[in-house]
Amino acid sequence: MPDRGGRHRSALVVTVSNRASAGVYADTSGPVVVEGLAGLGFVVDGPLVVPDGDPVEATLRDAVAAGYDVVVTNGGTGLTAADLTPERTAAVLDREIPGVAEAIRAAGVAAGVPTAVLSRGLAGVAGRTLIVNLPGSRGGARDGVAVLAGFLTHAVDQLHGGDHPQPPAGAHG
Repeated sequence: MPDRGGRHRSALVVTVSNRASAGVYADTSGPVVVEGLAGLGFVVDGPLVVPDGDPVEATLRDAVAAGYDVVVTNGGTGLTAADLTPERTAAVLDREIPGVAEAIRAAGVAAGVPTAVLSRGLAGVAGRTLIVNLPGSRGGARDGVAVLAGFLTHAVDQLHGGDHPQPPAGAHG
């Protein structure tokens, strides 16, 4: 669905997994994110599967340079020494949006997954691109996209100079 200027909103999905990128198993959470973002009207590329660490940062920088409106990663947000996605994301962000990551964790807990609080995922802005880290599980990806559905198109509009929606004439706000 095009934005107010007739431009299609674009998204890139990046699955961060050392094992999936090595072909040990297939990526199952990336397609969940792709389907969810497409359902929100985004033109979606991916999922691009990369190992954690430096490839994540390089992929994010390339996506920002390419002008994607949104980049959603899934995976690499846990507590192991190999989970480096939040650090690599932080290196790319100009500004963090802590409320987004907090809402994603809260949604996981509300869905009955108390370990959702262990996700170290970040969200923020790099240039005019919104970057969001989701957990790597299918359920975490699904719940994360459900959170994004509530505000993603508005956030993209804001990043591209849109104003806050105005109440109808005569309405009190």
